[in-house]
Amino acid sequence: MTSRFGALLRRWRQRAGLSQDDLAERAGLGVRTVRGLETGQRGNPQVRTVRLLADALRLDGAERAELFTAAGHAEHADPAEDVDVDVPELVAHGATRPPAPGPASGADPLLEATDALAYAVHARWRREEEQQQVHDPVPLPVRWRPAPEALRDNWANIRLAQPGRTSRPLDLTGRLDQVVEVYRRIPSCRLIVLGRAGAGKTILTTRFVLDLLATRAPADPVPVIFGLGSWNPVRTELRDWLADQLVRDHPGLAAPGPGGSTLAAALVDAHRVLPVLDGFDEVAGGLHRAALAALNATTLPLLLTSRVDEYRAAVEATGVLRAAGAVELVDLTADDVADYLPRTTGETGDAGTVWQPVLDHVRERPDSALAAVLTTPLMVALARRIYSDTPGHDPAELVDADRFGGRESIERHLLGGFVPAVYQERRGARAYDADHVRRWLGHLADHLSRLGTHDLAWWQLGTSTRRRTRALAVTLFVFAGVWSGDVVIEGLLLGKVTPQLVGLGAVVGLLAGVSFGLVHGHLARVQSLEPVRFRLALRAGSGVKWPRVRVRARMGLLFGALVGGCYGVLMAVMKLLFGVWAVSPAVLVVDAGVFATVFATGAALAFGMIAAGESPLDLRSAASPAGLLRANRKTVLLQVALFGPLFAVFFAGATWLVATALMTLPGGGPFGLTIVWPGISGAALGLVGGFGGGFGYVISMTAWGQWVVFARFWLPLTGRLPWAVQSFLDDAYRRGVLRRAGAVYQFRHARLQDHLTESYRTPG
Repeated sequence: MTSRFGALLRRWRQRAGLSQDDLAERAGLGVRTVRGLETGQRGNPQVRTVRLLADALRLDGAERAELFTAAGHAEHADPAEDVDVDVPELVAHGATRPPAPGPASGADPLLEATDALAYAVHARWRREEEQQQVHDPVPLPVRWRPAPEALRDNWANIRLAQPGRTSRPLDLTGRLDQVVEVYRRIPSCRLIVLGRAGAGKTILTTRFVLDLLATRAPADPVPVIFGLGSWNPVRTELRDWLADQLVRDHPGLAAPGPGGSTLAAALVDAHRVLPVLDGFDEVAGGLHRAALAALNATTLPLLLTSRVDEYRAAVEATGVLRAAGAVELVDLTADDVADYLPRTTGETGDAGTVWQPVLDHVRERPDSALAAVLTTPLMVALARRIYSDTPGHDPAELVDADRFGGRESIERHLLGGFVPAVYQERRGARAYDADHVRRWLGHLADHLSRLGTHDLAWWQLGTSTRRRTRALAVTLFVFAGVWSGDVVIEGLLLGKVTPQLVGLGAVVGLLAGVSFGLVHGHLARVQSLEPVRFRLALRAGSGVKWPRVRVRARMGLLFGALVGGCYGVLMAVMKLLFGVWAVSPAVLVVDAGVFATVFATGAALAFGMIAAGESPLDLRSAASPAGLLRANRKTVLLQVALFGPLFAVFFAGATWLVATALMTLPGGGPFGLTIVWPGISGAALGLVGGFGGGFGYVISMTAWGQWVVFARFWLPLTGRLPWAVQSFLDDAYRRGVLRRAGAVYQFRHARLQDHLTESYRTPG
């Protein structure tokens, strides 16, 4: 029975194009659970587990019933059955159970969206906690104390006290496993967590989200982590930015919600989302005051993290965050370090572990530079990775005062040694050269620093080059593709390739390249090319967003008219040069008019139909960088595959119709000209137009096309990235250099990004 269940699960997962990781994330289960069920190592799946898997695979009817039967259950069994969990992980790693779903949502789409969001968020951050080895062997202690009075509001506001009532202070002291308990003591539900770099703010926010979800009631909001580094409070209202970030990381929330807004905006407005705002200090320089003012303009419950100095400066300029309590993370003690580091390595005999010289030094010289370095979880984690997890490294070198002159020297050593240490181990079939890895990671870090963000988005990798360079690259790419396509297509139709054909193909390719290069340059100046967060809806429905259709159609109309007019003139001139026929001003006008009309109509229809065919992704589709890339590739290629042939036929037919109509005019044609339009010319125009238009659209106007041009060709060609970029990013994630934050990567810590940036800009 179990083997049949596993076979069905594997077959339908592969049919859906999902990896085991993707299915686990979508279903809110552990990867080990999915793997064990498929291999038969885990038997007798619970009813809830089967239901989550069936929902994630979007099974219905006979297939859904077959899956439940193979598991030995009926779907109407008790819904309170437990979800299968990885028991060893629960015991050894402190993992939390996925949040229980609320009651059937009925006609309320927000309840369904809230439950789906809760599952996706839990799955994502549980996986990140495991990936970052937070519980291996145990979490480092993270403790806090009340922040100075000047950094919090008064207790009456924090307690939401009525006027005239006395408000006593709240006890906000606590440790990592008490973070939800401490938060719930605050009536205003607004808490600020302050700490210096590497003090454990990210660990705290992750644990806060997971613990809050584990005890969440159906009506409670879903805690969602938002990295504040990408927020510009001057340009974007907080609620709008929160909704945009939700759509980026959870594409299904782009679906229409109540009142005409998106589901994401509706969730934010209905207080179904609890913002966990990570990194107030990462807001762009000069905008901290505006950011704090914007936060004060809302009544949203929230948890905000920041480095102390940046938040203090904003408070001195603007005032405190209203109704918010504040705590400050405290340093690790020598006892904390002595308890943790020996557990990360084996015994070496009576002398203890390899860490004994370091521990003795820290205890005997508490005022030393090394003791000061090992007071933050970040530095302790880096030291563990370099010396405990990597053979051939002796931590005793850290006590060498002659080698390390002070605290900054030791920290630079740990930051600089982290990447070589994690890449010393060969993983899978691929081994990377250390110098290449440093250059590639340095380029990525420098790219993010120039953008002023910590979010490494695959669709923005091309922006590390200048806009003119990008436009030139697009021009060359489209020119080469369309020229080759034109020569091949017309050569097949004519049965031979002539110099005239090659020359005409070069002109067509050049026109297409310049046109799409200019379009890309314009788009890059006014907006960034975002990933497509939609799938093509091939069935008719009422969800068409007509304003978007009209905008796209107008863009196609203008673009097609310009390209078609230029095409007509150039074709006439080229035929004159090759001696095909004489060209007069009348010929130029007619050719330009015919092709402008046909190209404009065809492009308007193509762009409009593509826009009309888009519909939101499935609600449970929580994006990962690789998953969003795959979805974009699939969508873009499907668009071209569907509409390219359609408009190849349109171009050929429409040109023939226009030519035929012109021949019926009095005098045989406009200006007394004789119109000649052979059928083979129409076929060639249609095929070349369909291919060239589709190719140019992909390369210049889609995020996936930009990924192909720059991340897969241009940047590797110039040595700034490897050829297998996605594999490299995934490998860096598995090694702990990068982490995932929804649809983007981030370096595991801002200080690591800063160090790599500095090293990249000052080689040697």
